[in-house]
Amino acid sequence: VQLVESGGGLVQAGGSLRLSCVASGFRFDDYAIAWFRQAPGKAREGVSSIYISDGRTYYADSVKGRFTISSDNAKNTVYLQMNSLKPEDTADYYCAAVDGSKWYLLRFKARLDQADWGSWGQGTQVTVSS
Repeated sequence: VQLVESGGGLVQAGGSLRLSCVASGFRFDDYAIAWFRQAPGKAREGVSSIYISDGRTYYADSVKGRFTISSDNAKNTVYLQMNSLKPEDTADYYCAAVDGSKWYLLRFKARLDQADWGSWGQGTQVTVSS
């Protein structure tokens, strides 16, 4: 399993960025992909997830209405469209993956827990200036 993130950068508050997570080495449509973020000195936070097979999504309260997760199965890629960015969105963003059988056990959890996700990308940095 390999995950490669891209799309991070520096943006002003109120701006937008789109992160990409390109997956390889596994059957993409039988996995769930999540985005986590970690700000300096803070714990890693689950932001959003999508189960590729049925398209069901999850969003943390902190990003609902501003972030949108989507997938392009032909490109084995998951996107995180981030709009109305705030300085508190500044963090390193990571994508993570679990297979469908593991997702079946996780799908009703109230929030994403990094301990449940076994495969990770290297991260991409997002900085939102005020």
